[in-house]
Amino acid sequence: MKHSLTALLVLAASPALAASKNPFSADFWSLSNTDMIVLIAFLIFAGVLIKFKVPGMLTGLLDKRADGIKSDLEEAKSLREEAQTLLASYERKQREVQEQADRIVASAKDEASRAAEQAKADIKTSVARRLAAAEDQITSAKDSAIRDVRNQAATVAVAAAQDVIAKQTTAADANKLIEDAIAEVGAKLH
Repeated sequence: MKHSLTALLVLAASPALAASKNPFSADFWSLSNTDMIVLIAFLIFAGVLIKFKVPGMLTGLLDKRADGIKSDLEEAKSLREEAQTLLASYERKQREVQEQADRIVASAKDEASRAAEQAKADIKTSVARRLAAAEDQITSAKDSAIRDVRNQAATVAVAAAQDVIAKQTTAADANKLIEDAIAEVGAKLH
């Protein structure tokens, strides 16, 4: 706003300068008028640009840039679609792996419970076998102790009987017993 006030003051103070701004005045077409020089320079510059087809090159460059941007956008779109496809594939694979892991865990739990049940059954069988073996050993030891006691009792009874018989038996009775034993053995052998 300050510049426009300055320009108005300059125009009001200099009537010749104000007349040079009007293209219909003679002062405008003089070479001392800078506006005229700038206009001519601009027209020459625009002519040179048109002669060398700069606007066509600029539009061509802009079109190339627009095509490049369009192809980049299409490539980005295709990459995005590919990424979404890969993401869906990975999510599907992750679900499959999770389901497989869940199946493996469930299978392992089932197998562990079966193994625990089998171990319990094996322990019960082993305990029952050991109890049976212990009972057999106890029965065998009992039978052996009873036999030992009977044998000892028989030995003691025989010794006591032998002592009693030896004290009460005469030589004639002993000879008769020996002859009867020999006859009995002979009869059993034939």
